[in-house]
Amino acid sequence: MIDKLNIDKTNAWPFVEAKKILRERKNNIESKGKIILQTGYGPSGLPHIGTFGEVARTSMVVNALNHLTDLPKEIITFSDDMDGLRKVPENVPNQEILNENLHKPLTNVPDPFGKFNSFGEHNNEMLKNFLNKFGFKYSFKSSTELYKSGQFNETLKLILNNYQGIMDIILPTLGKERQQTYSPFLPICPETGAVLEIPIKEIDEKNSKVIFDNNGKTLEKSILDGNCKLQWKVDWAMRWYALDVDFEMYGKDLIESAILSTKIIRLLGKQNPSGFAYELFLDEKGEKISKSKGNGITIDEWLDYASPESLSLFMYQNPKRAKKLYKEIVPKAVDEYLENLEKGKNQNELQLLMNPAWHVHDSNMPSENPIMTFSMLLNLVETSNADTKELLWKFVKKYKTNIEEKNHPIFDNLINYAIKYFNDVIKINKKYKKPNETEKKALEALIQILDNCNDDMKPEDIQTQIYTAGKENGYKENLRDWFKLIYEVVFGDENGPRMGFFISFFGVQETKQLVKSKLDNV
Repeated sequence: MIDKLNIDKTNAWPFVEAKKILRERKNNIESKGKIILQTGYGPSGLPHIGTFGEVARTSMVVNALNHLTDLPKEIITFSDDMDGLRKVPENVPNQEILNENLHKPLTNVPDPFGKFNSFGEHNNEMLKNFLNKFGFKYSFKSSTELYKSGQFNETLKLILNNYQGIMDIILPTLGKERQQTYSPFLPICPETGAVLEIPIKEIDEKNSKVIFDNNGKTLEKSILDGNCKLQWKVDWAMRWYALDVDFEMYGKDLIESAILSTKIIRLLGKQNPSGFAYELFLDEKGEKISKSKGNGITIDEWLDYASPESLSLFMYQNPKRAKKLYKEIVPKAVDEYLENLEKGKNQNELQLLMNPAWHVHDSNMPSENPIMTFSMLLNLVETSNADTKELLWKFVKKYKTNIEEKNHPIFDNLINYAIKYFNDVIKINKKYKKPNETEKKALEALIQILDNCNDDMKPEDIQTQIYTAGKENGYKENLRDWFKLIYEVVFGDENGPRMGFFISFFGVQETKQLVKSKLDNV
């Protein structure tokens, strides 16, 4: 167990939130002897990384709670799958099927992939399968199942009993026209099966019924057993109440909704959960990632190119800051993960609590010794022409004979990721610089100076020789431009590995041949 003094000192955000939960929800938690955390998901489109981020971050809060209390904790992953399908996502097949079933509950919309009973079920299963890959511990709950099974019935009756109070909370936030038609209850149309947004004519508290004006026709519906669902903000408060939620995080775009849902649950007689508003995820253009658009990097793409742990670490960092999610950020995220693993070996307990990798690994960080960064490995994939794990391992072991695969499982996986990422992302965007005569002479001088090097030299000594070549050939005042020239000509990028370290792996003679081959093509 972590020393309490260090827990008191740390400002790592999972501990900040965990302590806040125990402080704000003290009486509620003690009365039920359990801590309940919720993450919400709207299955109107395929799950994206933002959805994963909520569960990953909530799991980090649970890890922090485990160091503060022995009480049991439960993460509820709630799917609002009774919501009506409002628009057709752009990234699914057979869109005509969805167009024909607009406004129906997602669990009543046929699956356009033809795999499950409904579109909602398809997306729910995708989410569960993905979360299971990461080993998350969670309880999945379906809105449709809870409404139809009657588990929400008592809370729905309470909401009906507080109908006017809820209207007084919601109506001032709406425009005049919407105020005339707003209803917290949404009946399921007996003719079309659609979720209707129609005004209420009368409520019958005794029989738990609501009479609606359906375009001039009277529609009488029970609010129980899934005959009606609730509008979003009321539904969120109802869920907090019925499931007795202690903590939920949400995107900053839902802050106003959280404020209204808080007022509603307090009207119903319970305290609102402890909340955490995080910044949104953006694509490479700075646009919000959307389930319906499918923009940004997908869950499966990240797992093709990098480890689950690297994605978790990306989610840990700066949750209050907007984050861009696209393919090109993957190498940086992987290298930051590796860097934090290495730092952890020499950190004291208080420093470890601030190390993102400590939170990613639920306090139990692996101790594997690093071989090289992911960025350098990508360069090695290119320059060695190795297209299989076996070839690349053979290449690495040629220069580092003391390395055994069994001692480097993280690096072993990294090789597969690097080959896939290089071929899918980097290769197609490579633009190699053609050096002018002055630049060509400087690179030829680099080849000559490598004649003074051998494979037994330390990387730092090789790096010194490269510095010398740059200083003697016009780059004395700006060595950054010297290395930029090497990177652009040899690797087709403005940035690259630390050359002394790269050459110690790739080999002096091989590096000379590599540079020569680039100059021969000029």
